[in-house]
Amino acid sequence: MSWLATNAIALLLLPPGSLIALGVAGLLLLRRRPRLGRLLAAAAFTALYLLSTEIVSHALIRVLEPAPLPDAGARPAADAIVVLGASIYFGAPEYGGNTVSRHTLERVRYAARLYRETRKPILVTGGTPRGNPDSEASRMKAVLAEEFGVPVAWTEERSENTLQNARLSFELLRRHNIRSIYLVTHARHMPRARLAFERAGFAVVPAPTGYATTYRTTVLSFLPAAGALAVSRDFFHEVIGYAWYWVRLS
Repeated sequence: MSWLATNAIALLLLPPGSLIALGVAGLLLLRRRPRLGRLLAAAAFTALYLLSTEIVSHALIRVLEPAPLPDAGARPAADAIVVLGASIYFGAPEYGGNTVSRHTLERVRYAARLYRETRKPILVTGGTPRGNPDSEASRMKAVLAEEFGVPVAWTEERSENTLQNARLSFELLRRHNIRSIYLVTHARHMPRARLAFERAGFAVVPAPTGYATTYRTTVLSFLPAAGALAVSRDFFHEVIGYAWYWVRLS
């Protein structure tokens, strides 16, 4: 299935799209089945409110987040660092063209730190799922080299999703007799990414970044916000994605 089709389906299945559909279904049923219609509309409204609050969305996303990579003294060994792309910041006017997105930058920044601590070679993986001329991997390599002063040993530029990230990275690294890796991606994405990379043949040491953190809980934590709804969407996206990968890879 293409990247466009996959993401179009996701928009319909995930909040807020799924909640809007549920609410519309409730409204359409009000005349013929008023009790069911009111129930569906109320459920959609309640879920939309809860998933739009930081207190709920962060509680959900933390279910997915593994422990961070231990400090150097207690850290498992690996032979390379693999960094997953997370889209491109297209036509960035302040940079004069395409560069990494903010989510990719979070991963790249942590990979640079991990490289300085371990001196393990880096592979960056990410293709052109939208058909753009610059691959995610090429932009990641440029940022690592030019802004962090960190070399990239390998680029994998053909993948369009995490499953392909894993398979194509394994094909590349096994030619160099590398099977154990530090896997760098967002903490919420790590369960799905780890499943894909382990099934591809890697021994994975998770190196997650981009945790959902909160300075403190205030009244604002209970008020609806677009950012909190986006975190809830990420939670359901990862849960559904993990289930789909588990079925495909079983």
